[in-house]
Amino acid sequence: MPGENLTRIEAQERRGVLDTQSYEVELDLTTGPEVFRSTSTVRFTATEGASTFIDLIARRVHSVTLNGRSIPASAFTDSRIALDELALENELVVVADCEYTNTGEGLHRFVDPVDGEVYLYTQFEVPDSRRVFAVFEQPDLKATFQFTVTAPASWKVISNSPTPEPVPSGEGVATWEFEPTPRISSYITALIAGPYESTFSELTSASGRVIPLGIFARKSLWQYLDADYIFEKTRQGFAYYEDKFDYPYPFAKYDQLFVPEFNAGAMENAGAVTFTEVYVFRSKVTDAVKERRVVTILHELAHMWFGDLVTMKWWNDLWLNESFAEWASTIATAEATEWTEAWTTFNAMEKTWAYRQDQLPSTHPVVAEIRDLEDVQVNFDGITYAKGGSVLKQLAAWVGIDEFFAGVGAYFRKHEYGNTELRDLLTELETTSGRELTEWSKKWLETAGVNTLSPAIVEGADGTISAFKIVQTAPSDYPTIRPHRLGVGFYDLQNGELVRTHFTELDVDGDLTDVPELVGLTRPDLVLLNDHDLAYAKIRLDERSLQTAIDHLSKISDPLARSLVWGAAWDQTRDAEASASDYIDLVLGNIASETESTTVRTTLAQLQLAANSYVTPDKRDASRHKVADGLWALAQAADAGSDSQLQFVTAFASAAATPEHWETVRALRAGEITLDGLTIDTDLSWQLLVSLAAGG
Repeated sequence: MPGENLTRIEAQERRGVLDTQSYEVELDLTTGPEVFRSTSTVRFTATEGASTFIDLIARRVHSVTLNGRSIPASAFTDSRIALDELALENELVVVADCEYTNTGEGLHRFVDPVDGEVYLYTQFEVPDSRRVFAVFEQPDLKATFQFTVTAPASWKVISNSPTPEPVPSGEGVATWEFEPTPRISSYITALIAGPYESTFSELTSASGRVIPLGIFARKSLWQYLDADYIFEKTRQGFAYYEDKFDYPYPFAKYDQLFVPEFNAGAMENAGAVTFTEVYVFRSKVTDAVKERRVVTILHELAHMWFGDLVTMKWWNDLWLNESFAEWASTIATAEATEWTEAWTTFNAMEKTWAYRQDQLPSTHPVVAEIRDLEDVQVNFDGITYAKGGSVLKQLAAWVGIDEFFAGVGAYFRKHEYGNTELRDLLTELETTSGRELTEWSKKWLETAGVNTLSPAIVEGADGTISAFKIVQTAPSDYPTIRPHRLGVGFYDLQNGELVRTHFTELDVDGDLTDVPELVGLTRPDLVLLNDHDLAYAKIRLDERSLQTAIDHLSKISDPLARSLVWGAAWDQTRDAEASASDYIDLVLGNIASETESTTVRTTLAQLQLAANSYVTPDKRDASRHKVADGLWALAQAADAGSDSQLQFVTAFASAAATPEHWETVRALRAGEITLDGLTIDTDLSWQLLVSLAAGG
């Protein structure tokens, strides 16, 4: 029995016999705290005489009517309603009681413990619109959706279309009748309802249309929401995407809603994006978290084009949906906002995540085989998001950034409000760039694993380079050798700074690539492969370069180059090619000068992992003590009120390993020890308390 699953073959067969036109969904949210009444009217064409099924998860189905003919209750089983003897033109009406959830699937119901107010919101990706209305739950059966909602008159009700004026429909009750959406997939429809606070603004689209903007959050959090800043980032994102995509924003309005108990970061519902309340800052947060919120805002905005306007046919291209939004939001953040080092953050966080996931037994190709809905759940991971985004960055470098954007714009224009596969995008990129991408796609998207790139340098007696080669290797389980677009940077110590003295960019392919343009140059103090971070690959530092990094990493002025060196040193430590003790010395000796918050956060986490797991057992206690002592010294020396000060304090609390350390944590929390500029607010107090609990 299918249960709640749906296979790709079933979806293809269903798509072969029908096409959806429209949904009219009536929801009554006044029927109590457990269930709501759902009435779905679905219009679709079909092959005459064919049989199929529609999806629904409900507590009770009251009636099913197909083309005026009543269908018995026995037709509803295993989350499906069987539909037989279809006509060319069909109208299906399903009346059911559906359940509220508290799992973030379907229509989530939350009671605010502060004031007892009730808040509702939907989360439908991947297969959960069927928990709210009867639907053909697959992305390639697009339709228009018209929602009519009855709810308490004091509430606000938000959906994909602009919110209409409510009409009274009983004592304390009103009804909102929304206009139909454009043709979209069911998983990006949305309903948010409750006594949300809100504020509004607008912008003028490239098309000349005025786009209303809204921001919503529950009453008890409203005082903490910096709506003006969020509007500013939204406007910057709109301007950037409309220019680069050469396609105006495709929907009628753009609301952003911060909702409680959200089980993900955000969701790209068309024109009604939901976000986790983690992004409503009630205490001081690091710059890493502030920047991540901006990237997330622009990630969801990118989906309005890539994912909502043009949508995958089936979930095997979910990776492309998410990877594109990761790539687009990072370049938009770097080029359109004050967070100009977003690519450094991408390297420090996303690529670190991807490299780790790609070396686990659970790794898989970026393009995974998604046989059914259950497969989607196990492939929603660091390969889908982080490796996919990294590979798209490599692809943009491979074809050229202008050609990449031109191809994307052509893709939107050709496939607007339709469904596509990966090949459709590659076709447009091949046209704009002149590069053939079939072989590239096979090597990068259909195989798993990460390559390692190492410099092989032959130095003459006079200190000049007589041969320079790049060696590419692959793990034995995934032996694919891939093409890379790669930068090589030379760095030398000059007046106390580690300065880039030479840079070259080239295509690397095969086991061994000669770099003749570097022959005759003086061997530098540090050789950095993948400078500018175009490639997805682990990189190695030669012995001289690693020692230079240990002694002088903080003297590199470029944050991205520093992040690449941090990452290379970590990879060599993790792969047992460099000692964990050397890595600890590298971090403690250079992290104080690191300017990028996410780089600090990632590196401090790796520092503790090295001390706790990678140092030999006989030296582990001493290393843990050294790390904690070093972190406390860094916290005391950091600039008052700085991001680094906060990160060093929280890292010290996490690394505390002796009674003396925990006494310092206790005294800091109690206010007996103070650091200038450091406030022990609610969140920090809890982190210190967790440290004390860990210490017993």
